[in-house]
Amino acid sequence: MRKYFIITIIILICIAGCTNSDVFFKYKKIRSSGWDKDSTLVFDFVIADTSLTYNVYVNIRNTSEYPYQNFWFFIKKSTAKRGNTFAVFATDTIECYLADGRGKWLGNGIGAAYEMPLLIEQGAVFDSNTCRYEIVQGMRCDILRGISDIGLRVEKIE
Repeated sequence: MRKYFIITIIILICIAGCTNSDVFFKYKKIRSSGWDKDSTLVFDFVIADTSLTYNVYVNIRNTSEYPYQNFWFFIKKSTAKRGNTFAVFATDTIECYLADGRGKWLGNGIGAAYEMPLLIEQGAVFDSNTCRYEIVQGMRCDILRGISDIGLRVEKIE
């Protein structure tokens, strides 16, 4: 069983290494005690070519201990104006289903860990080279358990 797991990981790394359209891809680890409702995940990145359009994804990694079918989060998009100050460009509230009505996880997974990529912006245009996305969990609990990582991926559309 362990041998198949290692082979699968190697194949996934090779596949991921073949793509060159990603301009940013990073995960933020959530504390094992849970995601506090006041904790903000901040993703800062630089766009080299603002004349192109991009797709923006949020990748949600959850464990089988996640107690809900859906996941709500708040996202804020900002761009740098002068120096290190950011001007908010857009805010949104997004719902994502992580499981179907019977409790079967919808994302890709191995064992008790699952990953759900979610396209949040198609054809995004950035008016500044320095960009920031801020993500806050929007569930009705103070500490959200079962979400292990949140990732942000920006890919150029070719």
